[in-house]
Amino acid sequence: MNTEKVIFAFFIILAATLNFGFFLGEIHDVDHHNVFELFAALVISLIATVMKLGDRTHLGAVLLATSLVADLQLIVAALLWAYASNISEAGLTEELIASVVSMSGGALLANVISVVLLVVETITVRR
Repeated sequence: MNTEKVIFAFFIILAATLNFGFFLGEIHDVDHHNVFELFAALVISLIATVMKLGDRTHLGAVLLATSLVADLQLIVAALLWAYASNISEAGLTEELIASVVSMSGGALLANVISVVLLVVETITVRR
């Protein structure tokens, strides 16, 4: 067992599951989406991105691209949440929380692609 590969896979799967946990629920109901889960998904996704920087293979480049997309969408979602909570007079409206959850959904799709690529790479190595 390669410890480095275990830690790498751990962070990729944790980023996807945290993002899924935030995404799950009614899209416009703020009570169904925890801001700390969004923050955890963003931090773990950033850690996973840093871990992908050293891979110089073609698959590594695609994994890095999917991670950068997830990071960008989670950062925009976090900024929207921060704007609504701290700057906007209207606060967290249904429309704004729907935008935050939609951005999280896009990041979730990028994370799912990362997990699929990780599984494909694992199956390819075993043969």
